[in-house]
Amino acid sequence: MNVPLVLPEFLDRAVRLYGDKPAVYCDERVFTYRQLNERVNQLSHGLKDLGVKKGDRVAYLPPNTLEMLEGFYGVFQLGAIMVPLNIRLKPEDYLFILNHSESKVLFVDQDIYHLIEPVKEQLETIEHIIVQYKADETNEIDYNEWLSTYPKTTFTRAELDENDVCSLLYTSGTTGNPKGVMLTHRNNYLHALCTMHHLRVTDKDVYLHVLPMFHVNGWGSPFYYTANGATHICLKSATPESIFNAIQEHKVSVLHMAPTVLNSLLQFYEKNILEIEQDVRVVIAGSAPPPAFVTRVEKELGWEFIQVYGMTESAPLSLVSSILAQLDLLSPGEKARMKAKAGYPMIGSDVRVINENGEEVVHDGKEIGEVVTRSHGVMQGYWKNPEATMETIRNGWLHTGDMGTIDEHGYIDIVDRKKDIIISGGENISSIEVEGVLYEYLGVLEAAVIAVPHEKWGETPHAFVVPREGHSITEAEIIAFSREKLAHFKAITGVTFVEELPKTASGKIQKVHLRNEYWNSHGKTGRFIN
Repeated sequence: MNVPLVLPEFLDRAVRLYGDKPAVYCDERVFTYRQLNERVNQLSHGLKDLGVKKGDRVAYLPPNTLEMLEGFYGVFQLGAIMVPLNIRLKPEDYLFILNHSESKVLFVDQDIYHLIEPVKEQLETIEHIIVQYKADETNEIDYNEWLSTYPKTTFTRAELDENDVCSLLYTSGTTGNPKGVMLTHRNNYLHALCTMHHLRVTDKDVYLHVLPMFHVNGWGSPFYYTANGATHICLKSATPESIFNAIQEHKVSVLHMAPTVLNSLLQFYEKNILEIEQDVRVVIAGSAPPPAFVTRVEKELGWEFIQVYGMTESAPLSLVSSILAQLDLLSPGEKARMKAKAGYPMIGSDVRVINENGEEVVHDGKEIGEVVTRSHGVMQGYWKNPEATMETIRNGWLHTGDMGTIDEHGYIDIVDRKKDIIISGGENISSIEVEGVLYEYLGVLEAAVIAVPHEKWGETPHAFVVPREGHSITEAEIIAFSREKLAHFKAITGVTFVEELPKTASGKIQKVHLRNEYWNSHGKTGRFIN
């Protein structure tokens, strides 16, 4: 008899094998896997009592907490669909997503409730709002009081099929409204099996939740770390200080984050040299970092650097940049360059780089094409948006919108998003490549490069730079440095100094806001607004 690949099995396994082992640390609280399972059962009983049934959507708006983690399994036992929400959106964004998803129940953290309150009366399908860590003045259901009224006994699950949609994740839209990505139990289950292999997850791991659980690379962690009986460390607020404190206190062995967050940890470590005894793996998703960045992480922090690549629509990960055995004799500098790439396909993912004719580009690390993938993780489609689904998935291939190259070893290097490629005098320039050079300049803390119009060349690279504290740098110096390190047509032609760069909740730099800022400051609109 075939056993369906459904996600509650992961927690079942952890309870059977690791029932008395610490499963979750959150604030000053600690719960074993057996206790976590009891809370999950209480949640499922409670949701059923509220009328939630198979196929209903249940929305979550908390930071990384025990309550968020247990929500996944509590919702899944009913065959309901989890709708995790980005904690850094605006009230009108929540209004759209909650109404578009037709969510029935909303769980929200007290610290974020003020973003729901202005639109509460406009929510069309939400029947119950339940507040976690509720303050006395908030007139809603208190989560812990509500949960405590339900039994910890085994919950009789809905009949689950591996092709049932279990999660609905809304991508942040820079144009139009966000799109809801439908992922199935099978998507997430097989992705977890693949990822736990490539990230070498074991029951000895202690995982620190830095990336938000609603985020694409944070999304899978409740599955593959739970399945292996690893210990979860939840942080409501992930600052450099709190991250390092948790790493030391709990002997954290693995954490996922965006490059900008890792950069902030490096800056903190420079001023606060800390002793970390255990081996640590840091998994980075986002724009490819410069090789010098990889070297700093591995030499200064002593952590193993693992670059991964993916997107919400592929559940998410497709590529990993670990060093293949046959490349182990490369020099440290060459290894750093390989690790800085997006990497080679994970098991179960067929990832290619194709030209405009749909043909694979030459494996020379030079010819640029679009990255496409087909895998067990590719979404079922966009919720209530068949047009966007057909535009993104064509002939069985998910078109990522990312442009890349592939080298003779099979490593893919993301050079830019389609919209971020700079075309100067007919030449394609990768903003990521230019940013990598700027990060080598001592006085640069953070940098982002966009295209700006140029009378002669059409477009040229322009840098937004956050100066490093205690360093005085000028536009002329940075331009001269980029001209020394790059072909002249790739060098930046202007610099805007800023105190900080706009980022998503996961730490990804939002270049669309930089383009808008540039145009607004120059009294124009339109061309580069996405």
